Amino acid sequence: MDEMALLKRSGGPVTRGRLRRELVDLGLRAGDIVMFHTEMSAIGYVAGGPPTVIGALRDVVGERGTLMVTCGWNDAPPYDLTDWPQAWQDAVRAEHPAYDPLLSEADHSYGRLPEALRRWPGAVRSRHPDAGFAALGPAAAALVADHPWDDPHGPGSPLGHLVAMGGRVLLLGAPLDSLTLLHHAEALADAPGKRFVEYEQPIIEEGKRVWRRFRDIDSSDGAFDYSSVVPEGQWPFEVIARDMLAAGIGVEGAVGAARSHLFEAGDVASFGVAWIEEKLGVEQ
Repeated sequence: MDEMALLKRSGGPVTRGRLRRELVDLGLRAGDIVMFHTEMSAIGYVAGGPPTVIGALRDVVGERGTLMVTCGWNDAPPYDLTDWPQAWQDAVRAEHPAYDPLLSEADHSYGRLPEALRRWPGAVRSRHPDAGFAALGPAAAALVADHPWDDPHGPGSPLGHLVAMGGRVLLLGAPLDSLTLLHHAEALADAPGKRFVEYEQPIIEEGKRVWRRFRDIDSSDGAFDYSSVVPEGQWPFEVIARDMLAAGIGVEGAVGAARSHLFEAGDVASFGVAWIEEKLGVEQ
């Protein structure tokens, strides 16, 4: 979409001041610990791009507030590496660079904001290469500390810390199915048929590059088979989030041209666990 189309859709340029006012109207407050997901094109023409968005968020949460994003690793070895011809596997294993929290780019599929935040002066990033997060603010180090190698969406993860700290989740123009915190609910839920994946990625341990094996819920194809409770063509997280909104959890409003949502992290986790266990059946 060209700039003029974005300008028209958002009723003019979306400036830092406008973002600040509309985020406050949505309910964001000073001192908040907030994980955010952003779709820039949905907001409209943002004058200054990602730094403007981050600047506005920091203006609102203030010096006592903390921002967090999910990062991943854009150039991670593919999950299906073990299906490659052996010679190709050997070449990758011999020379693929190890994950570096300072240098490894955030997954581009998450948009421009995660990479912008993780590079921001003072930001810190968790140690997990695949399910990593970055945060900025006084609670940042505590949020990402000791990210578990295995079960990286479960207890002790940055998502678990976000809930424990009374954090919030902001979908700034991002669709409801981008509610990453629901992976934490999947990790916690006691329901049959939970799916897991194992994969290897190179990291640095004690100054040496090593390939480490990781185990996690299947966050790519789904930790559960939702086909019996989610209509065909719809995404499970979108359905859960819509049910959550219908139950009065979360608020909705406009930021720029974007339909945006703000949730309490604890409410999302609790509702998600209850929804999964009710719909899919508690394991006996």
